[in-house]
Amino acid sequence: MASSASLRRIAPIILTALLLAACSPRQTVMHSLADELASQSGAPEDDLDLAREASAYHLKLSESVLRSQPEHAGLATAVAAGFTQYAYAFVAFDADRLDATDAKAAQRLRERAARLYRRARDHALTALDHTHPDLRRQLADPASPLRLKAADLPLAYWAAAAWGAQISLSKDDPDTVADLPLAVRLAHLAWQADPSFGEGDLASLMGSFEAARPGGSRVRAEACFDDAIRLAHGTSAGAFVAKAEGIALPAGDKAAFLDLLDKALAVKDAPGSPRTLANEAMRRRARWLRDSADDLF
Repeated sequence: MASSASLRRIAPIILTALLLAACSPRQTVMHSLADELASQSGAPEDDLDLAREASAYHLKLSESVLRSQPEHAGLATAVAAGFTQYAYAFVAFDADRLDATDAKAAQRLRERAARLYRRARDHALTALDHTHPDLRRQLADPASPLRLKAADLPLAYWAAAAWGAQISLSKDDPDTVADLPLAVRLAHLAWQADPSFGEGDLASLMGSFEAARPGGSRVRAEACFDDAIRLAHGTSAGAFVAKAEGIALPAGDKAAFLDLLDKALAVKDAPGSPRTLANEAMRRRARWLRDSADDLF
């Protein structure tokens, strides 16, 4: 999610690109703009409301540039990550908070979040298709020799994360739910390539998939969540929240649930940490879950 500071830095780049377009090959200019937009996606920000206000413009601009060069892995990763984070931190979370007072409005928000997740997934899969043609068919074929390289992992992670989130909000759509094995396999291929990817982010995703899939193992899911916490070295509030919601809540273990949320709330961000905004979003969720604990158990 982009900060207002990153948007200020991008504005001169856009102006320069427009001026250069008259005397430079368009593709070169667009590629430079794509590089700049991709580089701005991880700018530190700790104000969630400011990030929310800035994100929509940044995402639309980035997406319009990406459509002219969908194979640009860096920008595709930034766009997929941006749409996924926006849908999760703002749209789906708003739906969760509305459930108790306006179930119809909450459902409309969940439908919107699912569309945003699908958008994120499609951008990531399209970029992956350039290095792994016919990717979906390969994911559907257990005998396929598909392997991912290190350069594929950011796209694979965000594609799988967005895909899984979309499926979780589409329980009434059998065609979407039927794609769960494909999303799980994509995450597993990333896991095979580098189980420590994202300093625990991929491990947490694997835990969520294992906890959610039919016939999934609670023991394996818990091990994945513990790996996520270990790999993040205490810097990821999301790792604790994921375990609270994926393990403690389904088990009806209120004490463990509250303990994990307290650990999430205790996470402190180092200056300039790339996790700052994500951690603030997860601390906000942890506070809401803690306040809702009596209704959840």
